[in-house]
Amino acid sequence: MNADDTLLQGVQPAAPVPPKPDERTLATFEIDLDDRLDFRPGQLTLTERRIVAGDRAWDLSAGLNLNHHDHAGLGMLELTDATGRLALWRYTMARNPAALRFEREFNRRRDSIVSGLPPPPAVAAVCPICQAPLPADEEECPNCARELHTPPSTWTLLRLWRFAVPYKNMLLAGFLLTLAATAATLVPPYLTMPLMDDVLIPYQNGKPIDWTKVSWLLGGLLGAAALAWGLGWARTYILALVSERIGADLRTTTYEHLLKLSLEYFGGKRTGDLLARIGSETDRINVFLSLHLLDFATDVLMIAMTAAILFSINPWLALVTLLPLPIIGWMIHFVREKLRTGFEQIDRVWAEVTSVLADTIPGIRVVKAFAQEAREAHRFRDANRHNLEVNDRLNRVWSLFAPTVGLLTEIGVLVVWIFGIWLVAKDSITVGVLTAFLAYISRFYTRLDSMSRMVSATQKAAAGAKRIFDILDHVSSVPDPAHPAVLPPVRGGIQIENVHFRYGNRAILRGIDLDIRPGEMIGLVGHSGSGKSTLVNLICRFYDVTEGGIKVEGLDLRSVAVADYRKHIGLVLQEPFLFFGTIAENIAYGKPDATRAEIVAAARAAHAHEFILRQPFGYDSLVGERGQALSGGERQRISIARALLIDPRILILDEATSAVDTETEFEIQSALNNLIRGRTTIAIAHRLSTLRRADRLIVMDRGKIVEIGNHDELMVREGHYWRLYMAQSKQLDEPPPLGEAVPAEAAAVRHPAEEAKL
Repeated sequence: MNADDTLLQGVQPAAPVPPKPDERTLATFEIDLDDRLDFRPGQLTLTERRIVAGDRAWDLSAGLNLNHHDHAGLGMLELTDATGRLALWRYTMARNPAALRFEREFNRRRDSIVSGLPPPPAVAAVCPICQAPLPADEEECPNCARELHTPPSTWTLLRLWRFAVPYKNMLLAGFLLTLAATAATLVPPYLTMPLMDDVLIPYQNGKPIDWTKVSWLLGGLLGAAALAWGLGWARTYILALVSERIGADLRTTTYEHLLKLSLEYFGGKRTGDLLARIGSETDRINVFLSLHLLDFATDVLMIAMTAAILFSINPWLALVTLLPLPIIGWMIHFVREKLRTGFEQIDRVWAEVTSVLADTIPGIRVVKAFAQEAREAHRFRDANRHNLEVNDRLNRVWSLFAPTVGLLTEIGVLVVWIFGIWLVAKDSITVGVLTAFLAYISRFYTRLDSMSRMVSATQKAAAGAKRIFDILDHVSSVPDPAHPAVLPPVRGGIQIENVHFRYGNRAILRGIDLDIRPGEMIGLVGHSGSGKSTLVNLICRFYDVTEGGIKVEGLDLRSVAVADYRKHIGLVLQEPFLFFGTIAENIAYGKPDATRAEIVAAARAAHAHEFILRQPFGYDSLVGERGQALSGGERQRISIARALLIDPRILILDEATSAVDTETEFEIQSALNNLIRGRTTIAIAHRLSTLRRADRLIVMDRGKIVEIGNHDELMVREGHYWRLYMAQSKQLDEPPPLGEAVPAEAAAVRHPAEEAKL
């Protein structure tokens, strides 16, 4: 048992230290790992005078320190004093926020005991972007780093007004046409009164028909119908144009904002969900604006104008007509609350369905290679079944609501008949008035029923708008400065000063200092997870540093516009990504106006020209989605040509030759040896032989730089780099041939606890 294991024995003791009678507990921290990194519960307790771990306790004093470390999914709390380490506790990163709070409380209480003064009030951490206080259990800002899962509100639809402002004149014209068309539809029932009282009823009593009057009345009915049709067509066409333009602007604005967000945002989102938001949600809003909102406006005008006419004809009969309104209004309010959350849940479940498709279809080769068709079909069936269950729950509410509204309207018509017949019997109204009333009532209740059905469409649109604005409200963690500095001509010098970077709860980089000279070739080497790609991402400003800064030409990257800086960077990724299109279009992606001669020159430099000419249509051959029509090495060489075409001052190669064979790798290296002259190059490679000609090799381990020098210098030192190189040269830790079993004693050489030590 080593010293660390001995120190850890106090975490899960048989007899814990009992608290003193006058001792108050200030904070506790739940440990979930033991010394062998097995899951086992334990607890640290901080009291007013001590820190207690199982059967051991330490008095708080000036020399006692609690240090926090975390790396690669493992967190540690180390208790030290002037003599060295007293204890070490390990935990998973899910406990990291609690560990940080425990450490802060320890420091506050210890400093209070040393100074003899009351501890200062706890200072809440703030978001570096919006400066809002962070919640106690979070290290990420709920306003900036993730969406707030609040229920959608109908008021969200009012936020669409900013997209409607450019078309306010067309909207005004549409409203006036709606008003005129609604008024035209109310004319026919009014003309039925003289037809009944002055024509038909006198004719039944023996009087002759006045055909001139009948002609005028029937002509009025025809004219009103024709006018209502013309006005209705004009308003529908205008408002449809407006809604389509609002929808197009909404899609464009959302997509443009999405492109401005950092990689961190996309890391927590599924492709299918984002596609559903920009696609189906905006379509749903379009339908709402072009159809349902227009119908709603017509319904409101129709009800208001009908009610005014009814009260002008007979106030008492009008009051009886409006009796069902309070009940219907209460039902609408009740159902709206159910639908508001239900439709957002449907949207999220539907996004799960589309996400399965977005995962499976692009990865169909992997699905078939591992014979997982049945599994993916089962996964889609489960998502589809979940979608069906959520829809069924909502439909149970909606299916009861619509018929109930219909029943209330029928009862309302029946009440009007009863009260109207009683008024006719008392000679209070004429039959013509009752007939007109019933005609208006028919329109009134039809529109009322239509308005009740609007609840569903409105809540669907509100849920869609909320999901759209969740994207638009998200603040990029890599924002452009409000007043960007002018970037001078870039020569390629990069200064990295005391850079720290945390991703969520994990510390990835710690204290990186590096000065890269213009035109220098830098090789980044180290084990997987040592922080090489993260450092490159920070240099590209895909993420912003947590502490410290990165400067180019003396300017902090955060002070210049992102687009102005990145146009000087050529990036070749470890996994080459090609867009659907021709080979020439993919090479010219960073420089769309490039001539064919420039494209060919870049392809020749990347040793891609020969295989491109072997394609059916040469440079005009389609590569397929994600370049599926090409081999991995061919895709990589096209991506290298794409980076070279823009002639960047800073060239970043992230495992650029990992997907090619040895012969192709030799050709690419020969080309790169000429291309890196006069250009700052940062290369990551696991094959250390490809970096032997680098001016300097930066060896990284556990988020820190442990060695710097060229190949010969580092080999002489026989340090980290020497061990990596010798292992790759098959002189150390030579792996067994494929198919040969690994000896048990060799597999257990390194204990997980040893790998986790800092």
